[in-house]
Amino acid sequence: MEYKPVIGLEIHAELKTKTKMFCDSLNDPNEKHPNINICPVCLAHPGTLPVINYEAVKKVIMAGLALNCKIAEDTFFERKNYFYPDLPKGYQITQYQKPLCEGGYLDINFQFPISNFQSNPNVSSSKIKRIRITRIHLEEDAGRLYHETGNMKHESQEKDSGSKIQDSGYSLVDYNRAGVPLMELVTEPDFETGLEVKEFAEELQLILRYLGVSDADMEKGLMRGEVNISLAEESGLNAEGRGNNPHRSALIPHKLGTKVEIKNLNSIKAASDSVDYEIKRQTELLDAGEKVVQETRGWDDTKKATVSQRSKEEAHDYRYFPEPDLPPLKFTLAQVEAIKDGLLELPSQRRIRFARYGLTDAQIEIFTVARHLGDYYEHVATELDSSAKDFHIKKGLKGEFPNEPHLTRRLHELSANYIITEFPALMSATGFEIDDLEGFKISPEAFAELMVLIFNKELSSTGAKAALKEMAATGFHPEQIMKEKNLGQVSDESELEMAVDKVIANNGQAVRDYKKGKEASMKFLIGKVMAQTKGKANPQVVADILNKKQKQ
Repeated sequence: MEYKPVIGLEIHAELKTKTKMFCDSLNDPNEKHPNINICPVCLAHPGTLPVINYEAVKKVIMAGLALNCKIAEDTFFERKNYFYPDLPKGYQITQYQKPLCEGGYLDINFQFPISNFQSNPNVSSSKIKRIRITRIHLEEDAGRLYHETGNMKHESQEKDSGSKIQDSGYSLVDYNRAGVPLMELVTEPDFETGLEVKEFAEELQLILRYLGVSDADMEKGLMRGEVNISLAEESGLNAEGRGNNPHRSALIPHKLGTKVEIKNLNSIKAASDSVDYEIKRQTELLDAGEKVVQETRGWDDTKKATVSQRSKEEAHDYRYFPEPDLPPLKFTLAQVEAIKDGLLELPSQRRIRFARYGLTDAQIEIFTVARHLGDYYEHVATELDSSAKDFHIKKGLKGEFPNEPHLTRRLHELSANYIITEFPALMSATGFEIDDLEGFKISPEAFAELMVLIFNKELSSTGAKAALKEMAATGFHPEQIMKEKNLGQVSDESELEMAVDKVIANNGQAVRDYKKGKEASMKFLIGKVMAQTKGKANPQVVADILNKKQKQ
């Protein structure tokens, strides 16, 4: 039997605000000491009243607009009642009936895989899929429980108590996170694979960071995911479900399978892997004639498997009712348009703009994900455009700049290749991060100068690498370093001919092989000349000299 996965996603992201959602306690995810950023309001002391953090509301609207949602003209907060030790109020202030944002979507593009900085993936043909967004609402986060695992203890607690948490026999509660503004996004069940979940989560994470809505760091718990997954029999699919929308992800099943919820996913990889595992697990159960149990499962990263946490026979009754201590929210079209006008460039817009430099899809994605590095590259490209224009004028080339694209395209490609291949090691050696270039000593102007020297064959690749190291250490410009360190490329035939003659005299067999038509021997001889000149020889000039001598 063939089955169709039907997968929905819920994502929580802590908002990047100065204070909490309903009080003036600091919102600091990096605070290491427990129960520091708290007050009577977020601890729900009797007689206290919450006050809405407008910045949090604005950031959710920003996210909704970026994700093509409809913004509510009026909405209100509600109390979601449940009892848990990390929830001091005994209820959570959230939204249920009228979320801030509804009915959006996000297109995920498989032509632009989000990859590691130094990787060079094979880019497949474009495949766009639209993931529909049901709602985005605003709520407050709960506190954090520390159980007897020992790996999440606070150092201060261990010192003060004289005993470790894992030896205590009880759990501890840290309310620093209680009351932090939290955005919850719920999708339609449009996913079919773990890869689609990965692409969506990565793109959403990127959007939230671009807008400054959230740092969305899953390792710190600033973004958390939950997956709902079931399998439907292919025979039970409605062939009319696609409609006229080419972006609609899937046919609509008549009857879904039993839904399983996977919670507490702390990384995008875990979300993707858990989906693929669960599809396999449920398929094997159904093929064996067994039933899939409705339950909540977690992901065991050691076992690379989902594990049962608790059965879930039916939905819990949270007894929602309007929050009596908070006024309803109303928004005019002008207010929403003002927020929309203030949105920064989105990743999708940046990809389109960077395509004009003639870069590969993989290079565009690197400069989109590593935004500060992309800004650096763009500054370099602007400088190179000016250099190319000057070159065209001096050489009297036909065609007006920028209608003559060849030179600029080659310079753009050259600089992108050098930044992507050489910068990681440079930054590692000098203590800089890809997304933090403040204080980096190689200015875009100096780097552009280096690219021009390489392009004009005044500096070899070996010399360029040496110059880059010196530039990163000193901040000097490349031409000065080239002269002081004698790194310039040698193109003078008379000077190189002596080195060529010496290599020919010492490598008779390779010379004979080359005369017989073996091209590999030519590369061997050029390499020997490069070694003889300590990498300074112009390889093309060396090849020309060897060809002349071969004909003699």
